[in-house]
Amino acid sequence: MSMYNFGMATLTITKSPKSIEAMAEQLKALGDQTRLEIVMLVAASENQELCVCELTPSTGLSQGTVSHHLRLLQEAGLLDREQRGKWAYFSLTLKGNELLRSLGILRK
Repeated sequence: MSMYNFGMATLTITKSPKSIEAMAEQLKALGDQTRLEIVMLVAASENQELCVCELTPSTGLSQGTVSHHLRLLQEAGLLDREQRGKWAYFSLTLKGNELLRSLGILRK
C-alpha cells in the first residue's frame, strides 16, 4: 500500500494493477480542462447533481460536446447518470467525491 500526500489530504491506494489503472483513468479524465470544470460544477451544485441542460450553458459548449465529456467522466467512474424523462442528470460517485477531496478540490 502506498500513501501520497497532496498537501491538504493523503491518498492511500493499494498497488494492485486494477486500482492503479482505475486511478490513472480518473486522473486522465480530470486532466482535461472542460471535464475538470464540469466535475467542479457538479460538485458545487445543490445535492452535487446537475442536468445536462444546466451544464451546456455553463460551459458555453454544444450539448453534444458536453455529453461527450460527461460520458468520459462516467466511464472513468467519477459521475453517475440518471435518466429522468427527457433529461439526463449527473452526480458525483463516491469514488469521484473521494478523489476530489484527496486533491483538495472538494472540502465538504
